[in-house]
Amino acid sequence: MPEQPSRRTFLATSAAAVTVASTATLSSTEALAGPEAAATDTAIRKYRVNVPDYVLADLRHRIKATRWPAKETVADQSQGVQLAKLQELVHYWGTRYDWRKVERRLNAQPQFVTKIDGLDIHFTHIRSKHANALPLIITHGWPGSILELQKVIGPLTDPTSYGGRAADAFHLVIPSMPGYGFSERPTAKGWNADRIGLAWDVLMKRLGYSQYVSQGGDWGAVVSDKMARRAFPGLLGIHVNMPATVPPDVAKALNDGDPAPAGLGPVEKKAFDTLKTFYTLNTGYSAMMATRPQTLGYGLTDSPAGLAAWMYDKFAQWTYSGGDPERSLTKDEMLDDITLYWVTNTAVSSSQLYLENGENNFNAVDISIPAAITVFPGEIYQTPRSWADQAYHNLIYFNEVDKGGHFAAWEEPELFSREIRAAFRSLR
Repeated sequence: MPEQPSRRTFLATSAAAVTVASTATLSSTEALAGPEAAATDTAIRKYRVNVPDYVLADLRHRIKATRWPAKETVADQSQGVQLAKLQELVHYWGTRYDWRKVERRLNAQPQFVTKIDGLDIHFTHIRSKHANALPLIITHGWPGSILELQKVIGPLTDPTSYGGRAADAFHLVIPSMPGYGFSERPTAKGWNADRIGLAWDVLMKRLGYSQYVSQGGDWGAVVSDKMARRAFPGLLGIHVNMPATVPPDVAKALNDGDPAPAGLGPVEKKAFDTLKTFYTLNTGYSAMMATRPQTLGYGLTDSPAGLAAWMYDKFAQWTYSGGDPERSLTKDEMLDDITLYWVTNTAVSSSQLYLENGENNFNAVDISIPAAITVFPGEIYQTPRSWADQAYHNLIYFNEVDKGGHFAAWEEPELFSREIRAAFRSLR
């Protein structure tokens, strides 16, 4: 998701909701309260994933017919995803990968859809067996999905089975952002991160939670920040693992291509240098999605190899893996996520979230409700505590851990879960 200074227009933060359809009828729904409830705007309906066989057969056919480019002219990843690496992944995708295991996993969970602000929003809702569990809504990002959060469901809802305490349990709500996965695609502009945050507050109240906390990384961090800025009644606090902390003078220097401001300490200077490299070399993807998502989408929607390369490039750059994402995620885990985008036909609608955004998502926010931050070493930049204190004025928890990257819950689910428990302990 991340973005670049405004002058380069390399970022965009907002959401557009997804129509549950796409290439085929992907789900079946039924009203929880009977047929008559389905007609009401506030109905919560059960949901099951069921991708037709012909969609998966077409995917395999397209993979088999891939027209490959020439090999890169360098021996590293500086020109993008290397041909041999992608061919290996795509060959596995077309011959041995099994999507149905994802459906079985998701359909074993309580999945629902409900209409909010005109769009059907898909979500998983897992209530803890432990008394006094704290309601928590977690938001994914791009190129992630609800699948990147699957491994933390158990540790967060049933901590005693994972070395935690019953007192640290959560009731967990994991929604698909509008335009992503099984949520509805927006048909008009306007679904930005702030609007998603408004929808999430409606969702939590509709589920009966008068008090709750919010967590996110990538776009999820932006959504949680927007919710915190609005300080919804009942929102007790937030935790983010991609905080927005860059001070105005640092942001201006990065935007203008100037040297680092005088007076930065070693930690702040390192953060500046990391961001400068990111803005200079690694934001082309967001520039495309923020300005021409429709044009980009034709290739991503028509070519499985193209979609895989587009997403694998970020797995390689943003995991704590030294550029080899298989050290952090399995082939199946990456392909589960890529295939979800393919079968829901959401390459364009997910990109539109960038188009909706008008801000740099790393620049300092101004948040006063309780906030918590975990800094992962593989994140796009490691926020200094000094910057965090200036942006999150009621910082109740700040911790730097020794492993994990941008996809923290996916890469290090046990560590991530411990961080979430610790972050929100004082708010119970």
